[in-house]
Amino acid sequence: MSGPLPEGTRLSGQSSFADYLATKSPDLLPRAAHVNSSDLAPHGTTIVAATFDGGVVMAGDRRATMGNIIAQRDIQKVFPADEYSVAGIAGSAGLAIELIRLFQVELEHYEKIEGTVLSADGKANRLAALIRGNLGLAMQGLAVVPLFAAFDLETEQGRIFSYDVTGGRYEEQDFHSVGSGAVFARGALKKLYTRGLTEGDCVTAAVQALYDAADDDSATGGPDLTRRIFPVIYSVTADGYRRLDDSEVGSIADDVIGARMQRPNGPAAPLN
Repeated sequence: MSGPLPEGTRLSGQSSFADYLATKSPDLLPRAAHVNSSDLAPHGTTIVAATFDGGVVMAGDRRATMGNIIAQRDIQKVFPADEYSVAGIAGSAGLAIELIRLFQVELEHYEKIEGTVLSADGKANRLAALIRGNLGLAMQGLAVVPLFAAFDLETEQGRIFSYDVTGGRYEEQDFHSVGSGAVFARGALKKLYTRGLTEGDCVTAAVQALYDAADDDSATGGPDLTRRIFPVIYSVTADGYRRLDDSEVGSIADDVIGARMQRPNGPAAPLN
């Protein structure tokens, strides 16, 4: 190109083409690509919980993802909060685990200072406050959305609480799920769950729900028979929490997968 620049292309006292372009056509400047911060850290996915006569069960798959990458195949997503409650994590795994650790210390500290166990509602409210404290990071894509389940010593029944990123607390009836595969897990539980289930039946329903979630959601990991990696499952009753042994969960998973060989879409619910 030769000759003088067209009228209006000169900026007084400026010889920078970049400055000129920023004024005339800023859309032509190279920009830093938008990066979703949630893709830079491992994320936990699907957690399910369901009540049974005398308690509540919570189960979590073992896969953590980082964008489209499997970051970990055997992450633990369900933890005891105190003797009579458990919490499952979904969202940014590192932040969620630290939040649960702080929650554990909060409950232990209360028990030592007051000499009594905090009520189920009190525990749920305290967890809501901790989640609310993470709102700034949640707005940047690093959300933490746990699922909380407790045995209520006053009413002698299992209870389930869900949350949103602002710390909103919601009590769920019978069963619930959170995480990327939640919609599929909840759909499975709608067909499988009935009131009056035994603990064993409730655990089987949870494994079935996680299997269905993994079948439709790539971020949810199903039972890994090759590596013998199975969901982490806790049961909470009047006797406190109990983590089911891998051998016990593996036996249930083997039965579920064996039945799926004959019926890939899972057990059928009665039409009534």
